[in-house]
Amino acid sequence: MNVPPHPGLDGGPVYLDHNATTPVDPRVAEATRPWLERWFGNPSSGHAVAAEPRAALARAREQVAALIGAAADEIVFTGSGSEADTLALRGAVLAAAPGRSRVITQVTEHPAVLETCRALARLHGVEVTLLPVDGEGLVDPARLAAALDERTALVSVMAANNETGTLQPVAELARLTRAHGALFHCDAAQAAGKVPLDVRDLGVDLLTLVGHKMYAPKGVAALYVRRGVRLEPLVPGGGQESGRRAGTENVAFAVALGAAAGLAAAELVGGGDRRAAALRDRLHDGLAGALPGRVHLNGSARHRLPGTLNVSIDGTAGHDLLAAVPLLAASTGSACHTGVRTPSPVLRAMGLDDARALAALRLSVGRWTTRADVDLAVGLLVAAVRSAEAARV
Repeated sequence: MNVPPHPGLDGGPVYLDHNATTPVDPRVAEATRPWLERWFGNPSSGHAVAAEPRAALARAREQVAALIGAAADEIVFTGSGSEADTLALRGAVLAAAPGRSRVITQVTEHPAVLETCRALARLHGVEVTLLPVDGEGLVDPARLAAALDERTALVSVMAANNETGTLQPVAELARLTRAHGALFHCDAAQAAGKVPLDVRDLGVDLLTLVGHKMYAPKGVAALYVRRGVRLEPLVPGGGQESGRRAGTENVAFAVALGAAAGLAAAELVGGGDRRAAALRDRLHDGLAGALPGRVHLNGSARHRLPGTLNVSIDGTAGHDLLAAVPLLAASTGSACHTGVRTPSPVLRAMGLDDARALAALRLSVGRWTTRADVDLAVGLLVAAVRSAEAARV
């Protein structure tokens, strides 16, 4: 793939935080421009000014569907991944048959899912079951099989964890779920465009993908809804998006998501996932080689996203380490409350102790990351570790 240079990455820090957000691809921005500058019509209108926006919306739907092996009429555009997750969970539960008022998810799920589950429990009396994960962050299908019963309306398990990159066995979990007559939702925000996904092969009923995780703007996402699945709309009104999400469509951002999906599909065909994995491994090997015995992988070594590396370095605190390296943009899993750092709930649920969890760094490569970027990041981090050690002596 011929990737144009990105002005937002020129001269700034080494950007290794693509799991948080990706820069908008210039080709996506260019595809979006006519729908901001010229083609302003409401796609629901009946006159000629609406024709181009209506056709563009249909093309974008087809592009998004093609990325995940869906049909165009199974794609619902939303304003965010959190909205798509809420529409999937709330919509499925409120539309479920009488007696099915139970949701099953897992402890390391994204807050968009966990908080929706809590709201369903609080507002609608829905029973919520949280499955544990093992030391790699994986859900055991046998645990799900034991939890499923005739009361279950929906199971929601993410494709890939946003902190560790761990890939869940979605196809097996979905097969077990549907065998019990329940629906299966998968938040694929981190996985879509990074690894091949086919909703038919996975056997999912609902799947979330998010624009700003795949080089489209923030403020646009999509929910795959398998034909025949009933959802109570989150936003009732004028009947847009097949009655599932009212409001005049954001044509420009839908076009952006479609363009991003097309680019992601082409990149996967061209081996983009293998390129990302090679950069990830170079990053890991560089750190481990310079700091022997001190760099520990968090998550699964086998089942993980190609571009995500989560490691803890003995004797460090992730936040302090990144603060000492302003030329690197990356993340930790910890949160700060009134000056006190708390470990990542994801890493704690995997059984990591506080010291290792607080030392965690999430480093995620992307479309414009180069080997030189990776080598510079390794050098900056290693220098910061050694500087901190010298200061303590």
